[in-house]
Amino acid sequence: MNAPAEFARAVCPHDCPDTCAMRVTVENGKAVRVTGDPDHPPTQGVLCTKVSRYAERVHHPQRLTTPMKRVGRKGEGRFEPISWDEAFRLAGERLSEIAERAPEAIVPYSYAGTMGLVQGDSIAQRFFHKLGASQLERTICAAAGAAGLKYTYGASLGMLTEFYEESELILIWGSNPIASNLHFWTRAQEAKRRGARLVAIDPYRSLTAEKCHQHIALKPGTDAALALGMMNVLIRENLLDREYIDAHTLGFDELAGRAATYPPARAAQICGIEEQVIVDLALLYGRTRKAAIRLNYGMQRVRGGGNAVRAVASLPSLTGAWRDRAGGLLLSSSGWTPANSHALERPDLIPGWPHKQPRLINMNAIGDALTHPGDAQFGPKVEAIVVYNSNPVAVAPDSEKVAAGFARDDLFTIVLEHFQTDTADYADLLLPATTQLEHLDVHKSYGHTHVMVNLPAIAPVGDARPNTEIFRGIARAMGLEEPALYESDETVAAGAFRWDDATLKGSDWESLKTAGWIKLNLPDAPLADGAFRTPSGKCEFFSARLAQQGLDPLPDYLPPYESADGAPELAARYPLAMISPPSRNFLNSTFVNVESLRSTEGEPHLDIHPSDALRRDVHDGDLVRIFNDRGSMQARARVTERAREGLVVGLSIWWKKLAPDGRNANQVTSQALTDLGGSATFYDCLVEVERV
Repeated sequence: MNAPAEFARAVCPHDCPDTCAMRVTVENGKAVRVTGDPDHPPTQGVLCTKVSRYAERVHHPQRLTTPMKRVGRKGEGRFEPISWDEAFRLAGERLSEIAERAPEAIVPYSYAGTMGLVQGDSIAQRFFHKLGASQLERTICAAAGAAGLKYTYGASLGMLTEFYEESELILIWGSNPIASNLHFWTRAQEAKRRGARLVAIDPYRSLTAEKCHQHIALKPGTDAALALGMMNVLIRENLLDREYIDAHTLGFDELAGRAATYPPARAAQICGIEEQVIVDLALLYGRTRKAAIRLNYGMQRVRGGGNAVRAVASLPSLTGAWRDRAGGLLLSSSGWTPANSHALERPDLIPGWPHKQPRLINMNAIGDALTHPGDAQFGPKVEAIVVYNSNPVAVAPDSEKVAAGFARDDLFTIVLEHFQTDTADYADLLLPATTQLEHLDVHKSYGHTHVMVNLPAIAPVGDARPNTEIFRGIARAMGLEEPALYESDETVAAGAFRWDDATLKGSDWESLKTAGWIKLNLPDAPLADGAFRTPSGKCEFFSARLAQQGLDPLPDYLPPYESADGAPELAARYPLAMISPPSRNFLNSTFVNVESLRSTEGEPHLDIHPSDALRRDVHDGDLVRIFNDRGSMQARARVTERAREGLVVGLSIWWKKLAPDGRNANQVTSQALTDLGGSATFYDCLVEVERV
């Protein structure tokens, strides 16, 4: 006789601003249904297409359920099962031997496979800190934008998502929320029903852009020029809140001088749009009281991404849009949450801390790091890499070099995973990790202002173990005695937030577990009276901290590395700019192996403008090769005006092994870094296209 269904609360763990609350239906120990929690105000009972199939992913027939060791060649993907005791013994012996000689030869590689604070980087970071291993600069996604906000607002701060539905104008800038921010989009749609005007600013006419009143298709990487052109008009027409500027900003005169060098005609030429478009947009923005900007990370994945965010983030302080709760800007709200990162990660465990810091390796340059022979400047050759919460062979730039590094026979590779991904094929030890429904975690959000708890809904599938338990097992096998490595998940979770912070006043770990989520104590318009977290307490148009680093203290437009302005000779050989934004049915490389979602995508596609297709004798449905000096991939051409002329768009990211030619968009992307934050420049990429 079947047991009655049980219901559990969970939190979506994926790299998305929505951080949805989920309800899990469990029958006979198996998750049979995952839905949005109607009681959670940001989620409102709705999940995206991807996560609504989360149970299918948890109980996928190809789920990894037992530890395995490699028996074939690197990259071949042949393994045999072993016990956890054997896995820990092999990991402990090899890592101990390397750590005794050269701890910095050990490198962690992780990102946002889970956004949980416990299963992300708590015990894992403590483990690598205790060893004195190389540290990873985790900047592949959002670091340029975060740096732009830090030097302008002091932290990742912004308006509250729920009040966008009251806005009168919403600029959806570098974002496709239908695919990547569903719950903001529902609020934007409500604002539209109430009469708000929606403007999409995006090189590509995305699903979102098609549903806005206006689409401004600027060239990739020119967003700062557009923002500075708008400032020029705002200042010229005196559409400014002088009182807010005087009380709550720093460096207006200097910023005005910079904006004066970007008259609309110049900005329009840079952006590849009409001058009047910039003038009209600035006038509309400056004359609308409840004007809101939803900025997203696509526009900062170019050389000048940090400066671009600084420029756009300055606009609401010029007009005083922050005074109204339906005005302002949101890129990330994560800075409102008082996460206790020191307690979670324990950097004080680093030998010699704080005076001595291990080598720092930027994750975007992992291809270079793994193929470097080692020298006095770089440090020791990388001998071991431990990958968790990421799939670098698929997602890291300059993929040919990344794969070459992972293919080294002398590299000891441990991979913690749910499935046998592209990266897992190169593992020496492949260790099965639990999914979100099988472990404890806590979450903050970068799209709303709730902290949330995820309680396990089911027992681990097969012999899978949480990341935390796997790192404890390796530490134990290495004979490490540091007590912080063996704290329970419950203890780690309880210390993840600074409960004495004013935003969590009256709450604690027990109340979070009981309630499921807690809304931070914030004013409706949190920056109405300034209260920025910069050294001055003001919105800093002029950043003394940047000047002290020898950097431009004012936001400016920096031409993309790969563009006619930045590299004319390269642009002559590779005249098409390429961007690879997320597919609606994938989230980075997650969900690509869920057949129902992959079948919806069908195969890799490349959107190309009719005039660009005509010059190359490419027709709709042709198989095309996209290439540059770094590599090539194939995709099915879709001839469409959704891509502006001179731009091709390949929605991503496919597992390479599941793409017809075994390649994906990162064959052609670069390891070059952004101006601020050391972030990836995925959308700063020139290619050529030819028919196969």
